[in-house]
Amino acid sequence: MTGALVAGLLAGYGIAMPVGAVGAYLVALTARTSLRTGACAALGVATADGVYALIAVVGGSALARVLEPVMVPLRWVSALVLIALAVRGGVAAIGEYREGRRAVRGDEAPVGPARAYVSLLGITLLNPMTVIYFTALVLGGGAMDAPGTLAQAVFVVAAFVASASWQLLLAGGGALLGKALTGSRGRLVTAMVSSALISALAVHLMVTARW
Repeated sequence: MTGALVAGLLAGYGIAMPVGAVGAYLVALTARTSLRTGACAALGVATADGVYALIAVVGGSALARVLEPVMVPLRWVSALVLIALAVRGGVAAIGEYREGRRAVRGDEAPVGPARAYVSLLGITLLNPMTVIYFTALVLGGGAMDAPGTLAQAVFVVAAFVASASWQLLLAGGGALLGKALTGSRGRLVTAMVSSALISALAVHLMVTARW
């Protein structure tokens, strides 16, 4: 269970930490409305991550049993997918840093807690990279060190908690934290940390793969 817990936390932080358009909007929304509204929006993002983690665990595990004869090559492919995601995130962050782009808009109309939750949930669910990320982890066999429903549940809950804690940190920081994390340098740092976490998971898949 410890492996599932740690893997879930790493996976959750890995997908949540890059401060992109959603994270920047979350901070700006909290700054101009209230902590309650920002917290609801943050939980909307985390809920989407948890849903995709659940889909990947349930569907990915079932598919893994069917693909058992080719699981070793699949682990390598999954590791390469994770590395590609890590590189993509890092390159995009460096490009944005060099161009000095900002993702925050300050002219959106304020929203209430319920609307904030639903809006951020929907926006995050539309991101296909999230489900690709979690599915690659599960199909690669690196998400859990023990099979079974309990390990799957631990992984999903841990991923949700990790994502929620980071999103709530963004919301709780409000305008002050927003300037630090959504500025060009802050976005670069968080994206590179996320890429490092994803790369570590990919390396773990490669090290544990056996021909």
